[in-house]
Amino acid sequence: MLKVLKIAGAAGCLAASLAFAFQQEPVSENNPGLVDVVVIDAGHGGHDSGTRGKTARESRTTLKIALALGKKIKAEMPEVKVLYTRTSDVFVELDERSAYANRNRADLFISIHCNSSPSSSRALGTETYVMGLHKSEGNLEVAKRENSVILKEKDYKEKYKGYDPTSPLSHIMLANYQSAFLTSSLRFAGQVERQFKSVSQRKSRGVKQAGFLVLWRTTMPSVLVETGFLSNPTEEAYLNSSAGQDEVAEAVYNAFKQYRKDMERY
Repeated sequence: MLKVLKIAGAAGCLAASLAFAFQQEPVSENNPGLVDVVVIDAGHGGHDSGTRGKTARESRTTLKIALALGKKIKAEMPEVKVLYTRTSDVFVELDERSAYANRNRADLFISIHCNSSPSSSRALGTETYVMGLHKSEGNLEVAKRENSVILKEKDYKEKYKGYDPTSPLSHIMLANYQSAFLTSSLRFAGQVERQFKSVSQRKSRGVKQAGFLVLWRTTMPSVLVETGFLSNPTEEAYLNSSAGQDEVAEAVYNAFKQYRKDMERY
């Protein structure tokens, strides 16, 4: 019983410090049927290369996919405002990525990433994450890896007061905060994974939930797309090719198009 009380007390203290650090008020979805502004986030960048394959760097691959996705949306839907958190290989702090989307009143936030499996070069497939509780140890490890980017930021201890990217408790508490847009995020994430299977016959590892800092601070439906494993030589070659990058962008574009239609019905 004493151990349980200690854990509960620690969780409470962490929750309070996280709330103080981020100072985010609860929000509700306004005009959920309008999807006119989309922010596309190319994960990592600059001195943070992200995960690596034999030749590919996540930061460069995600940028090419993000730009290709935006180009497709602009070409087919000129009425949609497309914004990018970065358009070159530069480092952008996690809190600025979500803040940028918030400032521009985005209706959807799409963060593009590449996956890695240190334990197996055979791991392959796509998976799309929404903000939420970890359902497996694997989800937690992905969130830890992506959130560890804050260690490269200046004054991260002060900025993310109370948050430790190596602590499972931190990730669990983080995931409890952002739930206002879960339904819409899940709807778009499901479309992304369906399109990956139908457009390019990729293996879909499904829609998952985990505590990502880059998603937690957004005030709109948000997803993080893991486009494939750079630790798998076959997938690395695919993601490092122009054809593969275009195919990934096409799948996410198709998901966006269908999601936008679906949301207009509500």
